[in-house]
Parts: sequence; structure tokens; C-alpha cells
Amino acid sequence: MLGARPLGGQALTATELGVGALATWARRDFYGGGVELALRPSSDGRIAFSVAGGSVDRHAGMRVEATAQFLVLPSAKTGLSPYAGVGIAYVGSQAYRGTGVLVVLVGCESAAGRRRSWFGELGLGDGVRLRVGWRWRRFPGWWTP
Repeated sequence: MLGARPLGGQALTATELGVGALATWARRDFYGGGVELALRPSSDGRIAFSVAGGSVDRHAGMRVEATAQFLVLPSAKTGLSPYAGVGIAYVGSQAYRGTGVLVVLVGCESAAGRRRSWFGELGLGDGVRLRVGWRWRRFPGWWTP
């Protein structure tokens, strides 16, 4: 339909792909890089799954996370968009069996309503956790980023 506009209550959903670097400083430090797939089923919520490969105390290791996040400014096209989340993670390596941990995080990204942005997160999850990277988004056809 020509000139169609979204309804006032229509949610801004999106599918996101991200890449980034992750470090945790704990009893067993982790340094690595990975990918993230996230879904925004509602305007202010995101469910994210990430996998990172790297080093756990100088042994090959991995970290898998699943988080639920709340976006404060989900449709922002400029400026910073803060968010917070909770979830679970598994950290393992060749040298030890691995462990599951609870993750809490706060983060910000540049313009959550645009097709791409950088992001940074700080939190707790098997120690102090820092993650930075880039996200690409696919929005519904009615959204003009």
C-alpha cells in the first residue's frame, strides 16, 4: 500500500549479527573473539547467543553465552543506546572440564535503530567481563533507519 505507516503500537523487531572481542579476568582468564546472533522480538528486548574461541590460561578454550537484554533506546538513530542484561555462560578449555556461570552486564551501542553500530559491554560472569565489537541489523520493511 502506498504511503503505509506502522501502527503506533507496532514493535520494532530486528535480527542482529555481531562480531567482537571478549575478555574475562577471573581465576582462569579468558581472551578471545567470537560471533553473536540476536533477535529483537519486541521493541525493547533482545535475546542474544554468542560463541567465542580463544585462550583460557594459555590453553585453547571457548565461551558460549545466552543473554536476555533490555534496550533503553531501541529506536535511537543517533547517540548512545544503553542496555542491560542477564544470562548464562559456559567456559571450557582443553586443560579443565569447564563451568557454567551466571552473567550480568551493562552496555551501550551507537544508535540501536540503525543498520550497524559498535557496542561495548562490561559485566560479571566468571569474573569481570569486557566485550567490544560491531553489530549489523535487519529491520522490518516499514522501518527507515
